[in-house]
Order: sequence, then C-alpha cells, then structure tokens
Amino acid sequence: MSMLTRMPAVSRASLLAGAEQAVFLIQKMDCPTEEKLISDKLRSMAGIEAMQFNLIQRELTVQHRLPSVAAIVAALTALDMGPTLKSDTLTGAVDLTDGMGDGAFKISRKKWLLMAISGMTAAGAEVVVWSGGQDHSWPVIGLALMAILSGGLDTLKKGWIALRNFSLNMNFLMSLAVTGAAIIGQWPEAAVVIFLFALAEMIEALSLDRARNAIKGLMAMAPDLATVQDADGEWREVATGEVVLAALIRVKPGARVPLDGLVTEGRTTINQAAITGESMPVEKQAGDQVFAGTINERGSFIYRVTALQANSTLARIIKSVQQAQGERAPTQRLVDQFARYYIPAVVLAAILVAILPPLLMGLAFYPWLYKALVLLVIACPCALVISTPVTVVSGLAAAARNGVLIKGGAYLEMGRKIKAVALDKTGTLTQGKPRVTDVQLVQPLADADGRGLLQLQRQAASLASRSDHPVSGAVAAHWQASGNTENLFEVGAFEALTGHGVQGDIDGQRFYLGNHRLVHEMNICNPALEARLSALESEGKTTVVLCSAVQPLLILAVADTVRDTAAEAVASLHAIGVEAVMLTGDNTHTAQAIAAQVGISDARGDQLPQDKRDAINDLRQRYGYVGMVGDGINDAPALAQANIGFAMGAAGSDTALETADVALMDDDLRKIADFIRLSKKTHTVLMQNITLALGIKAVFLVLALSGEATLWMAVFADMGASLLVVFNGLRLLRALTIKMTKKR
Repeated sequence: MSMLTRMPAVSRASLLAGAEQAVFLIQKMDCPTEEKLISDKLRSMAGIEAMQFNLIQRELTVQHRLPSVAAIVAALTALDMGPTLKSDTLTGAVDLTDGMGDGAFKISRKKWLLMAISGMTAAGAEVVVWSGGQDHSWPVIGLALMAILSGGLDTLKKGWIALRNFSLNMNFLMSLAVTGAAIIGQWPEAAVVIFLFALAEMIEALSLDRARNAIKGLMAMAPDLATVQDADGEWREVATGEVVLAALIRVKPGARVPLDGLVTEGRTTINQAAITGESMPVEKQAGDQVFAGTINERGSFIYRVTALQANSTLARIIKSVQQAQGERAPTQRLVDQFARYYIPAVVLAAILVAILPPLLMGLAFYPWLYKALVLLVIACPCALVISTPVTVVSGLAAAARNGVLIKGGAYLEMGRKIKAVALDKTGTLTQGKPRVTDVQLVQPLADADGRGLLQLQRQAASLASRSDHPVSGAVAAHWQASGNTENLFEVGAFEALTGHGVQGDIDGQRFYLGNHRLVHEMNICNPALEARLSALESEGKTTVVLCSAVQPLLILAVADTVRDTAAEAVASLHAIGVEAVMLTGDNTHTAQAIAAQVGISDARGDQLPQDKRDAINDLRQRYGYVGMVGDGINDAPALAQANIGFAMGAAGSDTALETADVALMDDDLRKIADFIRLSKKTHTVLMQNITLALGIKAVFLVLALSGEATLWMAVFADMGASLLVVFNGLRLLRALTIKMTKKR
C-alpha cells in the first residue's frame, strides 16, 4: 500500500461506501460501559453502517445512510449520554477549532455534597450494625436508603437504562448487586457498595481527564488575539480566528505567535518546543517560518500569515493525534475481543453459582446468591478495557509534546519490534544544504579570459535552477553567490531524469546535468574523467557533470555537511540493538565517506527509488521489522515498504504530517531511538496493566467462590484496579520528557 493512500479506517470506508459521516461529542462517555451501551443501541438502527469510538476524547464517529442525524441524536439522548454534534457531512457543519473535546471533567458542589452525605450515612449504617443493631432494622435501612439515593441514584438510573436496552454493563450489574443485597437483608453492604462505586467513578473520570487534556492543552498555547496591521498602516488587536491569509502580524517579546507565517521584518529567537520539541530556542529572521503557539523570547518582529487558525501546524498536530487515538491499537483490539466473551461467561457463571448448589446439593439459597452477586460485581472488565486506550494515548501525547508525531497506536506498539533503520543521506543524515566546493573543466578551453568557463557554469546553473533536488539547488546558488549579473538561460524541453539528473535545450542544443551514473549510461566516460570523479568522490563529495550529447564539459563537486546529531543518533540506535543502514542516490564513494563520519557500516550508494524499495525488502527479510527515514518524494516507495516510515522535518509540511507513520517535527534524528524506547516502555506498561486487571479479578474470583470476598471488597477491588491501570498508564506522559531532558 502506498504511503500516500493511508488514512483512518473510518474515513477510508466512508469514501469507498459513499456513506455520510457524523461526529458526536458524548459528554457522559467515560468508560467502556457507555461505549458498549451506545454500540448496542445504534447497531440495531436501520441505516447505521459503522461506528468508531474515541473513548479518551469522548468522541463517536458514525457512518450512516439516514436523511438526517436526528434519529441518532434521539437514540443517544434516550441513553442519557448528552450528545453534541461536532461535524456532519450531510450539512457540511464542522467545528474545526474544537478538536479535542469540551474541556475538563467537572464535579459540582452539589455532587460533592451528595457524595459526602452518601459516605456518612453508609458509614452510619455500618456503625449501627457494629454497635449491636440488626442489618434489617429500620434505622439501618433508613441510613442505607439515604446513602443509596444520595450517592447512587445516577448509577441506578443508568442500570435501568441498561436493563431496558438488554445491555450487560457495569451499571446494570452494580444495580442488580445492590438490589440483591437489599433483598437478602444486607443493607449496610448495599450502601457501602454504591458509595464506593460512585466515588471510584468520579476519581476515574478525573484521572482520565489528565490523558484527555494532555494534547488539548497545546491548543491553549495559541493566543486568542493577534496584533494585525490595517490597510491604513495602523495596528489593532483582532481575534485570531478572524485573521485572513497574508495579513501582517506584529509579535512583541515574550508573546506567543498566534498563527503560522513567514518573518518579513526583524530578528529574534523563538522557543518552538511546543511544535518541534527542540530544547533550545531557534534564531529567526526575514524569510524564516514561525508556528502558532511558539514563544517569542526576545526581539519584536513582523510576519505574514500563511495558514489560518484551523489549518495551522499546531491545529493539524492536534487533529492528527486525535485521529491516532481513535485507531484501535493491536493490543486494544485483542482486549476488546476478549471482553466481548468475558462478560457473558462470568454472568452465566454467577447464575450457575446462585442456582446449582441449592438445587443439586440442597444448600442454603441466600449464601450462594450473595456469592453470585459478588461475581457479578467482579464481571465488569472496565479495568482491563480502559487500560489500553489510556496507556496508548499517554504514549502518543508524550511523544507529540516532544516533537514526535505518531499517527496511530499500532505504530506506537510496533516500534519496539524494529531491528534495523534505513536512513536517507541528503537532508536526513546531512543538512540537505550542500554547497559547490570544486569547479573543473573537463577539457582546456582556448579562451584566455575564462568566458567559456563562465558560459558553462551559466548553462549548468540554468538547468539546475529547474530542479528541486538539493544538489541542483547548490549549483544554482553557486552561480548567484559568485556575483554574476547575467540572467540564466531559458531552458526548453526540460525533463528530470529520475536518479540520474536533468536534461534540457539551451539555444537549440541539448545539455545534460547529472551524476556519475548518467555519464556512464551516456557512454561518454573515459579513464581520465573516471579518475577525476573518483578522486573527488573519495573525499565525500558528490560530483555533477555538465554534458553535451557527445562529451562531458564541466565537473562540479558538491559537499553536504553532516548533521551535528547524526553520529549520536546512530550510536543511540546501536545502543538499543538497532542496526543503522544508509540508502542514498549518491555514489558509493560519497556514501562510504559520510557513513564513516556517523558510524554506519552498511552504506549503499547509487540507489534509485526502486533500489531503495528493494533494499527495504532485503532488510525486512534479514531483520524482520524495519524503519525507513527520509525527507523527499524519492523516498516514498521505501517509506511505504518499511514497517514504519519516519518523515524528517515535518513541521509546517502538510504532506509529511498526512502521510508519515511517524513524523519528526524537527530534524533531530536522536528522536528515532527515543521513539523506539517509548514503544518498549508502552508495551511494558500495557502488559503490566493487563496483568494487574486480570490478576486482581482472578484472585477475587477465587475469594468469591470460597465465600471470603464481600460485595464492598469486590467493588473496591474492581474500581481500585481501574484506578491503578489509569495511573500506571498516565506515567507515560512524563516518560519521554524525562528521557530527553536528561539527554539534552
């Protein structure tokens, strides 16, 4: 599959099937319990094609063939989910600025007061019993009822909704357990159970908000107002959302940049860690790009807006991470499948526990009913199901805040398996800004004043100026920098020769500007020229030759500088057991020279795009999982062929943000090793959470069957497990930050 065709599953299905799509914000969706209830309700409706849930962001995406979304809204409202329509392809309505939900989960004073009453009355009921009262005495029943109604009314209401919709969710099971406890006279326990459950749900919702807002907090970094220049030259403050393209904005020292743009006047340093994760401020001057949400540290400057608020790099990062959160990671899909069969199995076991011993063995009914109720409480897989999205989202958020944009949980999980990383040379291991170091005539010229040499350089620059390759850019820039005032030639019939160079007509004559390989394929290379090219290439330089149809005319040598972090990045990969391989279209001599500088032993030169793709196939056969790092369109086949494609310097690049599996927002190659470490850490936390969730349930299953577990202990264990896995997953929010801070 081509990397350029990758898109979220829902969007792709929608395009293929021609279905309409609506996105809802579900205010009361904080647990897989609500997710399953919604899924069961909507799946039974005619016209619903598919659904995708983003539990962390409380979002539901529905593909449908309905005349309007009114029926969907009515169904969600009937479930008391508090739906809000965010976008709808039927009407074209879309809220682009609210990419991450509606803000933090809030608990009202009234709710806290009711919870306090519930806790005190539940404790009061227990105290009365401990002091000599009966479980079914009127004072105990009165206190227990107050506890249940003040703290558990929402739970009972949700349980009733679940019962009406035939959904075996936690609210229904909890309501059934509380009702059963009351029926058999265990009023104090019923009160404590409902209080603990409601309190744990509140704490869980507050905890999930930390993951929910980890990326949304980035949006707050962009200021609401911008200082814009009017047509009459006056400056005034305008709402950021109202600023138009090409408007001039002035930014004072210490202020945040409101929108993306290009500096037109002034010099400054900007802290752009929010976008690229760079630890040091970056110098900016006329012509440099600035990003919304970054901080102007010193110096006032003026810049021209190049992207509106909804299309800023910051907004696209947030949107990209949001889409990544909606994609089910492999472990999450497995857990969801397990939970689908787990709940009915445990419920069936609880029914058998309540019925079989009294019927077959003549045992007392109430003790076994009580054990069955404990099993029902244990049955909810909330801790298990919620452990994976919280962990994955925390990992995605930690990476994004440090300039590593991961396009889905699948890639975050897969990263730990990478055993080899292939790196392009130009623009990846090197700065991608080469300069001409040598200019040599192939044959001596008869003219003594050098006009012939200048003529050849002008022809080479004319051809080079039509190409977007960095080496061609260096040739064109060399002509301009040499102070020559003559304009470049008009080039006709221009054509790029992929992997070789370019060709075009100047004054009716065909000229070629290309690499060593091109000279060989034109059959115009001789031993003397071969020796001169090899000598230059052995110095780590890239050679470019200007040729006519019958002979080589001019040699230009171009050298690129290795990135400061390249050697350290390669060493970091080797330190974690990952092999680094160089794939470059440059000649083998240049490849070997650069590879020696950065510590790479496997360097492959003369690689055409298809050669790079074949090299990735070779590496996959040898190592299994392979990553590919590149920055150009010529790397696309190899990037698509790799298990994970890394795009360099994605800040401000629409294409990189949309097509890469992992986008490095700045040019720091060290972040590839950071990504692999984060992937390993994420996998470790996922396994810890799954073990915790299943282990606690297994222990209490045994305790329940042996009669040692009580209802309130089961609730405490179930919700305690949920909180444990949430807090454990949230640790990843700081994992990459701590690592990079220590290293830088």
